[in-house]
Amino acid sequence: MLVESRTDHTKFLQPEVIAKLANMELRARFVVEGFLVGLHKSPYHGFSVEFAEYRQYNPGDPIKNIDWKAYGRTDRYYIKQFEEETNLRTYILLDASASMSFASEGQMPKFQYASYLAASFAYLMQLQKDAVGLTVFDDKIREERPPSSTRVNLFELLRLLERTSPEGKTSTANIFGEIAQRIRRRGLVVIISDLYDDPETMLGAIKQFRHRGHEVIVFHIVDPLEISFEFKGETVFTDLESGGKVQTQPWTIREEYQRKFSDFIDRVRMSCEDSRIDYELLDTTSTFDVALMAYLHKRGKLG
Repeated sequence: MLVESRTDHTKFLQPEVIAKLANMELRARFVVEGFLVGLHKSPYHGFSVEFAEYRQYNPGDPIKNIDWKAYGRTDRYYIKQFEEETNLRTYILLDASASMSFASEGQMPKFQYASYLAASFAYLMQLQKDAVGLTVFDDKIREERPPSSTRVNLFELLRLLERTSPEGKTSTANIFGEIAQRIRRRGLVVIISDLYDDPETMLGAIKQFRHRGHEVIVFHIVDPLEISFEFKGETVFTDLESGGKVQTQPWTIREEYQRKFSDFIDRVRMSCEDSRIDYELLDTTSTFDVALMAYLHKRGKLG
């Protein structure tokens, strides 16, 4: 067994611990297994490691489909979930633009965190027998893998994440519009990005997926310093995408920056809520269970 106690399983959800593992497969497996152990030790006991194969009994389901062994173990009624009931198609859209390379002192880059998160989603989805695909983008589509539920597909996605590095500019409006046109079958769209683009066009682009009938969940990845703006001393700020530089004394603009950043977050959150899009703000110190739980709640709504 991977873990023996709450203390043990918790450490596998810490970004700094996962970063020390040798490859993307190990990182994804340890995150997901640690997460699933945590579910059994948490108030969310209704989730099971068997959720890929079973679902809770609902009135009207044939009694003959009840799994009595599962009832004996859990004191709950479950029925075997047939393959067609688990066939959700999920499209992970991962931002690999240069702004995602930012990391404050002592923290991992946003893209590193985002890639571990994407890998964990893919691993969990494959366990659920859901079809998962991956698109890596900046101002163009750099890599694209269509959804599949096979183990071969999972390992291809993990290898793709392993070799990808952030570069280039951001153009979410064009990219999301192009991706929305390519997706023929309805499914779940998972966006992982710092969302650094013009808010109006970026939010309009995200809503295109809802207009086409997809469910959407947005994971907004930021560095803790991008929230606090607690820079010390006179600082030269460099735009990682354009190369432009500005020298300033951060304490003189901190309050105004924090207000505008907070307004930006609120605008994105409210726009998503208005369009029935799930939104999660994560900084790069957030444990991975926060995002995985948000995904499971979304998945649970989809049957």
